[in-house]
Amino acid sequence: MTDAMTFSGTYFYANGKRKRATARVRLYKGTGRIVVNGKDAKEYFSTDEMVNVFMAPLILTKNEGQFDISAKVGGGGIQGQADALRHGISKALLEVDAGLRATLKPEGYLTRDSRIKERKKFGLHKARRAPQFSKR
Repeated sequence: MTDAMTFSGTYFYANGKRKRATARVRLYKGTGRIVVNGKDAKEYFSTDEMVNVFMAPLILTKNEGQFDISAKVGGGGIQGQADALRHGISKALLEVDAGLRATLKPEGYLTRDSRIKERKKFGLHKARRAPQFSKR
């Protein structure tokens, strides 16, 4: 098991978010190792689809294998965490090179997905579900 503390030196930092999930991402110059919550990323995100989700910004900008990534993710579900990690990696890549914005922005990787659960209102059963109406 790899440990996040093995990476050292200067790094580029960014936060990524989606729904209730958050990711705190550090990019180090390196060989392409990715550690999420102290585990290898392929071990933490079990399916290849989710690995492809957060690898997309690195592949798109041709930075695959250029950086070691240490991330702490939490909240939400596993898919939301993968999307939050993609958002964080994209923002950290902008810290490395602001010229990548033209590549990442059209793909939507820099846009924070702000959809969250709507709060329950008083007098209703759920956020919008009203009690059943009876005419008589």
